[in-house]
Amino acid sequence: MKLDLVHDLQEAYRKTLDSMSRPGLISNIQDQASKVALEISKFNPPAPLVMVLMLFDTEVKFKVCSKREAEIAELINQLTYAKATEIENADFILVLNDADPEEFEQVINSACPGDLHDPHKAATIIIEADSVSNDRDLTLIGPGIEIESFISVRTSHNWVDLRADKNSEYPLGIDLIFTDRNANILCLPRTTQIWQEVAG
Repeated sequence: MKLDLVHDLQEAYRKTLDSMSRPGLISNIQDQASKVALEISKFNPPAPLVMVLMLFDTEVKFKVCSKREAEIAELINQLTYAKATEIENADFILVLNDADPEEFEQVINSACPGDLHDPHKAATIIIEADSVSNDRDLTLIGPGIEIESFISVRTSHNWVDLRADKNSEYPLGIDLIFTDRNANILCLPRTTQIWQEVAG
């Protein structure tokens, strides 16, 4: 079935908004991702491309972190007319699973955190993970969470401490969206605090 750029992307947007307003809530966009996969095979798995089609437009500046950066950036420009740029100027940064760990650290450190007049201009980083779940690896507290929530993110990137440092001067900071191979979505706005159990 063909991807409906209005209906399907609105449905994906609603699910993403739910996950952003309720950190720890994992939504699934497999229906939309499977339709993208039929049409555009360069994204595999296709969930990050659903995010791109949903969030990018002619006003957006983006950066791709991947060994296929040039190819993926060209495709995104063709599909959305968004403009590729450097990390510090990007509204959205797409970190695919073949990105180098050093490159990922540079993304977190260099991504725009907004400023006190316009904190909403901070970058959103979309990260391709191996899996996301509600296993009890990390504890979340903050706005949108009744008491606490639990998540597990399987990825080669050591993101928890990097994110904490970047978001230490609220309202400045970055927002993260994780997608995985099963088209699950996990959103972590900058207002969410993360506690990691220390093995003892």
